[in-house]
Amino acid sequence: MWERSRSGLSIKEISVGEFKWKYSEAGNRNSEQVLLAIHGFGGDKDHWTRFARYIPNEYRIISPDLPGFGENSRIEGLSYSIEEQVERLHEFAKSLELKKYHIIGNSMGGAIAGVYSAKYPDEILTLTLLDNAGIKSPEPSEVMKIVLSGKPNPLLVGSVEDFDRLIAFSFVKPPYLPRTLKSYFVERAVSNRNWNEHILQQIRKEGYILEPLLPKIKSPTFVIWGKQDNIIHHSCTIILEQKLKSKKKIMILPDVGHAPMIEQPEETANLWMGWIGEN
Repeated sequence: MWERSRSGLSIKEISVGEFKWKYSEAGNRNSEQVLLAIHGFGGDKDHWTRFARYIPNEYRIISPDLPGFGENSRIEGLSYSIEEQVERLHEFAKSLELKKYHIIGNSMGGAIAGVYSAKYPDEILTLTLLDNAGIKSPEPSEVMKIVLSGKPNPLLVGSVEDFDRLIAFSFVKPPYLPRTLKSYFVERAVSNRNWNEHILQQIRKEGYILEPLLPKIKSPTFVIWGKQDNIIHHSCTIILEQKLKSKKKIMILPDVGHAPMIEQPEETANLWMGWIGEN
């Protein structure tokens, strides 16, 4: 894939327990500065491809497809809850012999990264949350209003029109997608609709799993949120400000939607590098 090549990413695979993990990797494999990047619901490792382009080569950046998503295994009858994914991700990190590392997550991946940091504080150098799930927002998002009204969840794609609607919901300025690539994403999203709905139901049953764990996070934490996020309202930053006890920095970016690392990859990477330089 041309985008991966531009970012210096290679695709690797490792079996951990029942799952075959596909992951992208760039940078110095021997570096002690490792960044583990976790995608959101319905996403995959390539959600970090453009972001990775702006991370210096002295960092090692690893972005896996989580179990149940992307090219990772889909095994019927198992739970894909946040809590279960945290444990699987920890096994993945141990299999790669990662000792201490930075972790960053977007949306569902942010909830996973946050819970992970609370459960394994001695392994996490810094935590970065991008529009993370796992917290009840004081103000409902547009997606939450739609769901509460009884209409279909925009996160579940059953047609080209659904896909276009989701893109419009997710971004202020959607990234360019060539026609062939868009067709691929639409086909994949539609074919995975029922599977994704099953996982979404499991996650909902957990409730706001990250919120009560926020005081247990010890690592310096950087929160970045798009002010125009229609999926998870930026008022979640109020809760993060109140409940995070670790050193923290919170930024709300104007004219940005739900996935800053896709919509503004260079700016988001530069913000992350500046934060790392302070810690």
